[in-house]
Amino acid sequence: MSTPIRTAVLGYGLAGRVFHCPFVSAIPGLELTAIVVSNSDRAAAAAAAYPQSRIVATADEAFADPGIDLIVVGTPNATHVDLVTRALRAGKHVVCDKPLATNATDVLTLITLAKHQGKLLAPFHNRRYDTEFLTLRQLIADNTLGRIVQVLAFYDRYRPLVRPNTWKEAGPGNGLLYDLGPHLVDQAVALYGKPKFVTASIRRERDVTHIEDAVDIVFDYEVEGRNIRYQCSASMLAADPSPRFRVHGTHGSYTKQGLDPQEAALLGGARPPQLGSQQPWLPEPETSWGTLTLATKQTEPVELSRKPYPSIPGDYRLFYANVRDAIRGDAPLAIPAEDAYRVIRLLDLAQQSSDQQRTLPVTFDL
Repeated sequence: MSTPIRTAVLGYGLAGRVFHCPFVSAIPGLELTAIVVSNSDRAAAAAAAYPQSRIVATADEAFADPGIDLIVVGTPNATHVDLVTRALRAGKHVVCDKPLATNATDVLTLITLAKHQGKLLAPFHNRRYDTEFLTLRQLIADNTLGRIVQVLAFYDRYRPLVRPNTWKEAGPGNGLLYDLGPHLVDQAVALYGKPKFVTASIRRERDVTHIEDAVDIVFDYEVEGRNIRYQCSASMLAADPSPRFRVHGTHGSYTKQGLDPQEAALLGGARPPQLGSQQPWLPEPETSWGTLTLATKQTEPVELSRKPYPSIPGDYRLFYANVRDAIRGDAPLAIPAEDAYRVIRLLDLAQQSSDQQRTLPVTFDL
């Protein structure tokens, strides 16, 4: 094993504590060298959880440290562009939590800077490694459902009251469009690329809210001359949530309830084992598998078979393993910054579509 890639994680809130520090620590070849946190209580928690890591108070200390190779930005949305810019100018590789920026122009600027500096810039689109997305992608690749005609993707929550003391409930760029929207849209782009049209409704539904708390985005795709309608939806008023995915094709349908178990386990204090160890990391129980409904006879009367379909285990460790390999030059970056540009461009267009109450054609500059 070559010299480890020394990594500093900026922030020890939800992102740093749950999604970054545990996975950086689980990857051979990455070293969690430093955690940047100014809050004294969070600093104490970080020190207790990662005693081998230095706790530093400011991002500038990490940027100025010649021993740090990789910066992970896990701070509030409004800080991303500034911190990524400063990290790249300091000669560091960068992983940035979603959204990389809250407009496509800023993303293009960051991409240009990363290329000029010769450094890797990776958006943390970890939901490509969710169990339900990996399973759906395999179903599509295997043509199990035949020609896909409709994908319905939901991230539903029930939070009828404004949460106090969180930046996610106040200010521009902090509504569901930029919280769950990047995950939903990135998965659509990963499956089908650039859509032809976007139609969106972005709105406020709770009795009291300071952010847009409901999102519906519909993408119209043309694949091999045939149409696919892909709908992305998120709500904070879904006490009985919709399926995570409901997908219809010419041979049948796939319905998946519930979310990948990794986040809940991490919030409960679980830590992923080292990648490559024999210890499994959260395979989904059979009771949580999706349902595959296929036509055994398509002529009238139609006959259908319904059965559980095994889930492919999700694993966020794979994101950081790929970042390690890309920095070493052993593999291409699986989720490059150009993908973040396409996602943010589509979110920009979705906002315009909602504001103008009309369908818009999709154009990309990359």
